[in-house]
Amino acid sequence: MAKNSDVPAIKQGKWAYTWHMMKTNKACYFMLLPFMVFFIIFTVAPVVMSLPMGFTNFNMIQTPKWVGLSNFYTLFVNDDVFLIAIRNTLIFAIFTGPFSYILSFLIAWLINEMNPFLKTFFTFVFYAPSMTTSVYVTWQLILSGDSYGYLNAVLLDLGIFTEPAQWLTDTKYILAVVIIVQLWMSMGAGFLAIRAGFQNIDKSMYEAGAIEGIKNRWQELFKITIPSMGPQLLFAAVMQISASFTVGVVGQSLVGLPSTDYAAHTIMNHATDYGNIRYEMGYSSAICFVLFAAMLLANKGVNWLLGKYLD
Repeated sequence: MAKNSDVPAIKQGKWAYTWHMMKTNKACYFMLLPFMVFFIIFTVAPVVMSLPMGFTNFNMIQTPKWVGLSNFYTLFVNDDVFLIAIRNTLIFAIFTGPFSYILSFLIAWLINEMNPFLKTFFTFVFYAPSMTTSVYVTWQLILSGDSYGYLNAVLLDLGIFTEPAQWLTDTKYILAVVIIVQLWMSMGAGFLAIRAGFQNIDKSMYEAGAIEGIKNRWQELFKITIPSMGPQLLFAAVMQISASFTVGVVGQSLVGLPSTDYAAHTIMNHATDYGNIRYEMGYSSAICFVLFAAMLLANKGVNWLLGKYLD
């Protein structure tokens, strides 16, 4: 057992080991360097800059003027649209976060039981919608508000509707439509990470489990598969949280910005409105900071839930 006087030496040993591993794997770090440079410039730096900018009045032309907590006070007290955006974002986060995460896991599990050709084919089928923006054109054709829209044409022919439904402009349908499209496009990097996790499980663990008394596939799933996929499950969860809280492009592409009566208006849409259209960068930064804080808390919760699978 190490004495208290050995603690600094142990800490120093950890740093020395880390530095040794970095030198040993310097080729990998060199390959990561281009990505890390762009990630720091276009992701880390803007996030760091947005915090102090959220306390200013900045229109990108004049010098930023310090306004303290005024932007945040306006957000929560005087900005009714922001409150609507919070509600819509939470709805999106609930439906497109946990549901798409569970759906990604179940689909990846089913695909893993197929032969190699079908594995590759269905992985591509489910991942493809997340790679292209042309899917919005397809959904606009399907959900067109006239009788030529594919969905309306089918419902009118079946006699379910007597007149075309305005899927993209009627507040009764807008939020549900955007959630459905977002779910359809949610099989992205998190889905691939879970697929890779299934591929990397040592098959001998299932044989050992059978010897120890595991009798069916459900017991294998909860006693072997999930505990063996901790890093992949955590990565997928973080990706799904990020996607569900920053949803906005789907609604903006389908129903416009702003949507009818702000029915699909999210916090990300609100930040885009003030940042890219009105050029009120200080106010937009305050919105983004609130969103960042919510995502950080959600990620902490996921780390707490899945942390036991990382050991």
